[in-house]
Amino acid sequence: MNIRTMTISDYDAVYELWLSCKGMGLNNLDDSREGIAKFLERNPETCFVAVKDDKVIGVIIAGNDGRRGYIYHTAVNPEFRRQGIAKQLVDAALSALKNLGINKVALLVFERNTSANTFWEKIGFTAREDVVYRNRAIADIIRIDT
Repeated sequence: MNIRTMTISDYDAVYELWLSCKGMGLNNLDDSREGIAKFLERNPETCFVAVKDDKVIGVIIAGNDGRRGYIYHTAVNPEFRRQGIAKQLVDAALSALKNLGINKVALLVFERNTSANTFWEKIGFTAREDVVYRNRAIADIIRIDT
């Protein structure tokens, strides 16, 4: 298994992987090929895929706004879970963000996604009870829950 920087040529395999993961929330704009291409162009050093036998088996999308890092859509093929792949992807993203001068990272997980919440807690990410997450769409977005 090899972890390498993600490129837009990985998109089809990554999207297929996301669809195979229960609890993943996707939308038709941000997670489209065009949306991910724009994200990768802005964050070329912080998004990674795990590859085994030329097949994408894991992914982490991470970026920053110059102040804080953000992690999105971390996923590992269900057949390859519990092998430390997600942790290696997180470590790669955190290292890349740290190299860019980012000192703090945030992420969102659906409350109902218990396996993801367990994973993030296990590797040291804590839930914040003192903030309210607010969201407002400024474009027509179709959300796809898998």
